[in-house]
Amino acid sequence: MAGMVVIYKQPADAKAFDKHYFETHIPLAKKIPGLRKYEVSQGPITVVAGPADVYLIGTLYFDDLEAMKRGFASPQGKAAGADRRLYAPDESGVQMFLFDSREV
Repeated sequence: MAGMVVIYKQPADAKAFDKHYFETHIPLAKKIPGLRKYEVSQGPITVVAGPADVYLIGTLYFDDLEAMKRGFASPQGKAAGADRRLYAPDESGVQMFLFDSREV
């Protein structure tokens, strides 16, 4: 399984962020070929170390990194990527981590 974790800092307008993220972005992203599961954090996020300005964490799952690459290279993946720049245009407000995982 491969994952993508996207961490969003506290937006200037949380209500507008939530409206776009949940009503527009998630439906677009769920059309990405190969996407197996999409999870988002719920409620306050406790930061153990570092700055405490994390607002929301999204985690997307694919079969493997190749499936993830194919998915994001598709028209649906490109549309979701372009849309992210609409509701979170400041690159310093978003962190993305891609990884392969294994069960232990």
